[in-house]
Amino acid sequence: MIGFFRRKKPQDGPDAAQTRPSTEELAAAFPRAPGEALPADTNPASDRVAEAPAPASAVASVEAAPVASPVTPALPAEDREPADAVPAAAAGKSGWRDRLRRTSAALGLAGLFTRNPRLDDDLLDEIETALLTADVGVPATTAIIENLRKRMKEREFADAQALLKALRTDLIALIAPVAKPLVIDASRKPFVVLTVGVNGVGKTTTIGKLARRFKQDGHSLMLAAGDTFRAAAVAQLQTWGERNGVPVVAQGQDADAASVAFDALQSARSRGFDVLIADTAGRLHTQTGLMNELGKIRRVLGKIDDTAPHEVLMVIDGTTGQNALSQLRQFHAAVGVTGLVVTKLDGTAKGGVVFALAREFGIPIRYAGIGERVEDLRVFDAEAFVDALLPEALGGG
Repeated sequence: MIGFFRRKKPQDGPDAAQTRPSTEELAAAFPRAPGEALPADTNPASDRVAEAPAPASAVASVEAAPVASPVTPALPAEDREPADAVPAAAAGKSGWRDRLRRTSAALGLAGLFTRNPRLDDDLLDEIETALLTADVGVPATTAIIENLRKRMKEREFADAQALLKALRTDLIALIAPVAKPLVIDASRKPFVVLTVGVNGVGKTTTIGKLARRFKQDGHSLMLAAGDTFRAAAVAQLQTWGERNGVPVVAQGQDADAASVAFDALQSARSRGFDVLIADTAGRLHTQTGLMNELGKIRRVLGKIDDTAPHEVLMVIDGTTGQNALSQLRQFHAAVGVTGLVVTKLDGTAKGGVVFALAREFGIPIRYAGIGERVEDLRVFDAEAFVDALLPEALGGG
């Protein structure tokens, strides 16, 4: 039976040599694009042999040129400039409100105005539910609700609208103390900014946008491509350097990140730059070895300038939710975070994590990302942020 079902292979027969297709037959079966020439060697086996890539240079370069590579990897979507890209958000509060519409919808307070709620405990329960589902967190939500409940029992509110306006005031008061823009200390030259964060939060893109902002403010600066682990990260930062006319120190992929930071600080110091922004590889806050690497980078920078880095800027994805608290807790313990950038607030972020971060850590929130354009990296504005989350009927903007 086995022999019966066994098929005889064509190459086993006497005409095996005649079954191989000719070059002309292959060309007819697989036509090439118009104008594309045939290769000199048409042996199919030769197509499987790839040319070995040239070894990357181990010497640091301050030129904003792509890293030597056989194939230039594609940049992330937020780093491209398509012709039909969404324009930058409008200036002022209107831009915040327009870009945080989905965040405002997630908070769900707008529905309270469509049915004219009564001033009672049920209203407070609905507000509490909205805050919790928006990732404000239990401690912050409890403090806000208990304060409103106490004032309601003391008859401070004439109606539900007055209570909701008090909610706006309390939310602004919670995050106003951390709304502090980053100020470059001219006495620290170069002023070193070390960026950290978990994978995928947008550190490299944020650095590119910060470089544009600092340059427009009149600062000379240099970038350090310290994300030597992720493929294309060095090329991505160099692309931002080319766009902004900013030099980039790089050693290629898999280089020692601390060595890149050391070389960059030496170069920036000798050339008299005002600011140095150092990128680092994304890492999970639970990876002890990688977190220790950040400590090494900080120590290496301190060998040149014992006050460096002058700002440790952690980038947080606004869609992360309460996990952002755990991330910040670990990064702060490892390198001492001094400022935050909250990105992707224009997406499906609930936004409430900003209040939780402010209440637990009190670390300044320097910037907020509300869009893909360079101009959409905004200095964090507590009042504009809260008014963008709440209904316009509150009269806050």
